[in-house]
Amino acid sequence: MDNWNEVCDVLVVGSGGGGVTGAYTAAREGLSVCLVEATDKFGGTTAYSGGGGVWFPCNPALKRAGTDDTIEDALEYYHAVVGDRTPRELQDAYVRGGAPLIEYLERDEHLRFEMLPWPDYFGKAPKARLDGQRHTMPTPLPVAEAPELREVVRGPLDTDRLGTPQPDDFFIGGRALIARFLKAIAQYPDATLHLNTPLVELVVKDGRVVGGIVEREGERVAIRARKGVLLAAGGFEQNDELRRQYGVPGGARDTMGPRGNVGKALQAGLAVGADVDLMDQAWWSPGMTHPDGRSAFALWFTGGIFVNQDGRRFVNESAPYDRLGRDVISQLQDGSVTLPYWMIYDDKEGEVPPVKATNVSMVEPEKYVAAGLWHTADTLEELAEKIGVPADNLVATVRRFNEMVPKGVDEDFGRGDEAYDRAFSNGEPPLVAIDQGPFHAAAFGISDLGTKGGLRTDTTARVLDTAGNPIPGLYAAGNTMAAPSGTVYPGGGNPIGTSMLFSHLAALDMAARH
Repeated sequence: MDNWNEVCDVLVVGSGGGGVTGAYTAAREGLSVCLVEATDKFGGTTAYSGGGGVWFPCNPALKRAGTDDTIEDALEYYHAVVGDRTPRELQDAYVRGGAPLIEYLERDEHLRFEMLPWPDYFGKAPKARLDGQRHTMPTPLPVAEAPELREVVRGPLDTDRLGTPQPDDFFIGGRALIARFLKAIAQYPDATLHLNTPLVELVVKDGRVVGGIVEREGERVAIRARKGVLLAAGGFEQNDELRRQYGVPGGARDTMGPRGNVGKALQAGLAVGADVDLMDQAWWSPGMTHPDGRSAFALWFTGGIFVNQDGRRFVNESAPYDRLGRDVISQLQDGSVTLPYWMIYDDKEGEVPPVKATNVSMVEPEKYVAAGLWHTADTLEELAEKIGVPADNLVATVRRFNEMVPKGVDEDFGRGDEAYDRAFSNGEPPLVAIDQGPFHAAAFGISDLGTKGGLRTDTTARVLDTAGNPIPGLYAAGNTMAAPSGTVYPGGGNPIGTSMLFSHLAALDMAARH
């Protein structure tokens, strides 16, 4: 192509935590930037995150909080849980890169972070931090300091799914991260941001990606990118066809990713010869099923047990959500669990399930009852009949669980054996007897926070072709890249952290190239 509609140094595709970090870094390094977002809101999946956390060991915010962690310990932990599923140099780049990134960002008054204690997800692995001192969140931002962003930052989830009003007080969690970056980017006149502008395809000349074709207001716009194109547009979790093609369990209905995450950036990369990895993987979680039929990411259970179609327990209900989700999927695949599976709980907290973080708020109980998702009965035998499981099994399962509660030890599934299991029970074993009628059951499914398979990259986020060579001018980060963490979720904040760091490294690499 010789007829370009627009020219910039860096074209960034996507506006989640990675996209805004890449755009900000490039602008700060003196490059002209064009960021395009496919939907009508900035923020991607990041904006739906309640904490907006990043797993960046030993960063300045953690040091201010007094951490005694070391990068060497963090590397030992990360290597132990990820193993050799991904290149060691990619793992090292992630673990080592987080602290310098936070230091870089906090030199800007708009970008502020603080520790949010959150234990590592493999508490028995070597050098795991059980005190949560590897997890950092953005400092909340008063809406009054950026009122112009209130309507253009995606989320919260309740706004998008339930129609609740946008908050008037603070941007918090992932929304705070996005809002802070948008304010920071606004300092640079050579950075332009465009909503409702999906990527159509990449443009290649002499083996180099030199720009992209986007759609804007119904017309195709050709954007020349002198330094390169950064694909940070999330995963393909909202595309059921791609999910089936690559064997990703679950469906678009139950993902927590926004509707725009249909894999267009991934497909554009594939079209120019990019290699991929981990394409059947996602960041998993159990999902509480809501009256709209969608199962949404849920955690923080203060009671209850899960039972399968046989009325038997089958999993550690308090395990980290990705590990729990993977256990459920494994048993779905071998047929030992079918959907829905059920949370069984008693009346200590009433009819509402003992789930304190539903991410999408519960609606009126009668709507769950009418949809056949919640059931109540005076006896466990009656409850078993209502949910279609063998009564004898359900009674025996609850009796067995109740016998273990006074001991504080789950001899069957190890519930409470790790620090994360006890994160929501004040450090005590998360075992609560089911002994106070009436008894209840709530339907659960499987959810995800987005796919984690994508374009293979090197340590500076350059996309690799099928021969393992970098494709000049093309970079990827976040859920558009194949995750450095492989098939595991080492700790809270890995998805956003990966997206931010590799977008930052991509922008630095572009800035360094003449």
